[in-house]
Amino acid sequence: MPLPREPGDSAIHAADGRDVRDLAAHFEDEKPGRVLSGPVGVLVTGTTLAIALLALWQVFDPLPQGSKYYLILFLAGVLPVVFLAYPADLRLPRRRPETNPGPAPVDATEPSRARPTVPDWVLAAVAVVTCLYPVLPISVGAGGGGYDAFLDRQGLPAPLDVAMGTALLLLLLEACRRTTGWILPAVCLVFLGYGYYGGLLPQSWPVAHAGLDFAQLVAAFYNSDSGFYGTPLDVAATYIVLFTIYGAVLDLSGAGRFFVELSAAAFRRSRTAAGRTAVASGFLLGTVSGSGAATTVSIGAVTWPILRRAGYPAERAGGMLAAAGVGAILSPPTLGAAAFIISEYLGVSYLQVLGWATVPTLLYYLGILLSVEIDARRSGVRPVVIETGSAGRLLARFGYHFLSLFVIVGLLAVGFSATKAVVAATVLAAVLSFLDRRHRLTPARLLSALSTGVRGVLAVTAVCAAAGIITATTTKTGLGPQAAALLVGGAEAVSSDPAVVLALTALLAAVALSLLGLAVPVTASFVIGWVIIGPALLDLGVAAPAAAMFVFYFAVLSEASPPTALAAVAAAAVTGGRLVPTMWQTLRYALPAYLIPLAFVITPTGLGLLGIGGPERIAVAGAVAALSVTVLAVAAGGWLPGVGPAGTPERVLGALAGVALLWFEPVPVTVGAVLAAAMVAGVLVRRGSAGRTGGPSAGPRVNSREEKQ
Repeated sequence: MPLPREPGDSAIHAADGRDVRDLAAHFEDEKPGRVLSGPVGVLVTGTTLAIALLALWQVFDPLPQGSKYYLILFLAGVLPVVFLAYPADLRLPRRRPETNPGPAPVDATEPSRARPTVPDWVLAAVAVVTCLYPVLPISVGAGGGGYDAFLDRQGLPAPLDVAMGTALLLLLLEACRRTTGWILPAVCLVFLGYGYYGGLLPQSWPVAHAGLDFAQLVAAFYNSDSGFYGTPLDVAATYIVLFTIYGAVLDLSGAGRFFVELSAAAFRRSRTAAGRTAVASGFLLGTVSGSGAATTVSIGAVTWPILRRAGYPAERAGGMLAAAGVGAILSPPTLGAAAFIISEYLGVSYLQVLGWATVPTLLYYLGILLSVEIDARRSGVRPVVIETGSAGRLLARFGYHFLSLFVIVGLLAVGFSATKAVVAATVLAAVLSFLDRRHRLTPARLLSALSTGVRGVLAVTAVCAAAGIITATTTKTGLGPQAAALLVGGAEAVSSDPAVVLALTALLAAVALSLLGLAVPVTASFVIGWVIIGPALLDLGVAAPAAAMFVFYFAVLSEASPPTALAAVAAAAVTGGRLVPTMWQTLRYALPAYLIPLAFVITPTGLGLLGIGGPERIAVAGAVAALSVTVLAVAAGGWLPGVGPAGTPERVLGALAGVALLWFEPVPVTVGAVLAAAMVAGVLVRRGSAGRTGGPSAGPRVNSREEKQ
């Protein structure tokens, strides 16, 4: 969520001179859109406002024809706007002399970017026709005839149905290409090819199927509940659009600036104030942002100058910012889009999903904060003075920004749906904005927030609708169970022990999900992972919540995983650091998040991390996992807070201890605890030896007051 720019504010610039707020807008989706003005801007704004009002209307007075009818209208409004708001960008990229790895600045003077071209208008018009075709009461031969007639032809499409479905298929692939790049359309085409040509594979192959003709595939995409209008699009049109509107309202009300200033005020007297401010800002901004990369840029706008004054190298600061930004997708009460899909797939309330995410989120930020403390002592970070008011005074004046967040959780707790809860929170945030005359949501600014919120969901809608190609193909061909059998079979080839098979399957699944996440956006990564890898975990007896959250976390962590690591790219664009070292620093800060999801699935006690299994299991799992995160942070950072530097032997012991502790069984936990104690003993011996010999330590010496802070 970009920080609000107040009147008179000077721009805050990245290392290459670009305004970081513009970078935040760039990273809100993976590719930049046009800034439209004039009649086209009015048309797009009017369309997005109509979509916003339709989404709000659906919450309180759903259309009598059903949810699919609403999805058809929603997609008919969104898809044409995608072609007007996002340029085709089919030309070859020009070589740039800059060495900074960040995105190229958008040249708004280029005609193809400044305004839609003729092909864009043609695609938008075709999108309107193909999206509205199922509900138009016009008969054309055996096709058309209105919504009921369209549903009656489910499984037996007319030639016109196939033609319209094919056109919509191509339009969605192009919309995904414009908003997220080439990878996701290529993946969709692979699934499409598998559905069509899979019948030609040798039938002895596990992934072979009977074969589907093209009309059957299009019917599955266009006129079934698992295709374009399946659960992913339902989530985008029902939940995500309302939460993006809420985020836009909260943004314009000044909440973003307040969250960052509060973080700075809370830690301004600490030796590690700069790092703590960056992490706390990421957590608070993450509560209203679903984009790790955009949150990274937003917190970098304020905290990078502070980190630089404190002496953080650009790459280390970038890694910290990226890891904190990725936490945006993991932080309640507004997780990433995939969390809403979990709620729909498992048939549970969104509040339950928030409960499952609470302990892992706390552990994630514990790991980052420990790394911040370790880096400050090992690298000799300088104390800096952060000029800001007191935290108490800020809370007294602007603490009302938290109220709408509390309202969401409170209404969910008393049984309200997530949609009604977020609408109520949006109304409250708009009303409370009048407590600050600089950010009052006048009618004009409120309409701007509604339009901005819908524009924020354009790319997600295209991805969710295209994900129907993957889910429908998987359903029609039975690929999910077949892929699950292959995954489990690979683990069983190594060992017949059920515990080992489960651990190896989880490890293989983690690798597969990490690789998948490098290529496609988080939402698509989760959908693919759930339909392909989810069944393998479920077949081995893993509880559905654990399997779903396992897939969710590895899908989210793609934004921190080399070699793509979108959040690290965003951080490097702000700090001017080298890209690859920034990615590795991000990986180091986020390391516990890659291991904790494995604990969800390999032992029953791991369910305690999701808040499942009673107070005793939750307490044991939380305490052991916290110890694991701590020793892993020491192993990665090479410093034991309060004691001193850790050498290579101690770091190896810490790494082994951290991994062993996450296997929540008595013997591994005991081994892990012993290894952790040996690590601490080794650090103490090393410190004593250095003190007797007067030798240098692995980092700067600090006084006791600094250690306590």
